[in-house]
Amino acid sequence: MKTMDRPKLTFAERFYIPQIIRGLWQTLRHIPRKKITVEYPEVKPKLHGSEYRGVPTLVRDPDGRVKCVACQLCEFVCPPKAIRILPASRDAVRPDGNVEKEPEVFEIDMLRCIYCGLCEEACPEEAIFLRKDFAVTGYTRSNKQKLLELGGTHADRIWKWKNK
Repeated sequence: MKTMDRPKLTFAERFYIPQIIRGLWQTLRHIPRKKITVEYPEVKPKLHGSEYRGVPTLVRDPDGRVKCVACQLCEFVCPPKAIRILPASRDAVRPDGNVEKEPEVFEIDMLRCIYCGLCEEACPEEAIFLRKDFAVTGYTRSNKQKLLELGGTHADRIWKWKNK
């Protein structure tokens, strides 16, 4: 067994006063700097780039139809299991009858949502998007109508209702 000798401490090292003075000096150096506090309700913070992810919403196409086809990929990929979808079939007589399903129930529990963005990435129809909102409160689940109101209309390259 090998023993290690402890190094001898100097007089200044045995007393913690030099370290305390050095810490206080470091703190005093930072006092005159510019304040970086944002007065939130009055001043909105600036979003830098696309790294900010906000509340998930459902969108409609330019003709006003719900883009979601209830494939449930967003529900399966959601880590906290905050999304719940109950699919329903569409009437064949409707103009968009060639689409198999639509969501009868589409709920997102905003209290469980961690705003990871996986639902947006997994959606093959580009029906779910993350908005750039700051103050999102959620006391209950957001149902399909509320999510569609938040999402609005989104035109994109996917047109599943075109007759072939």
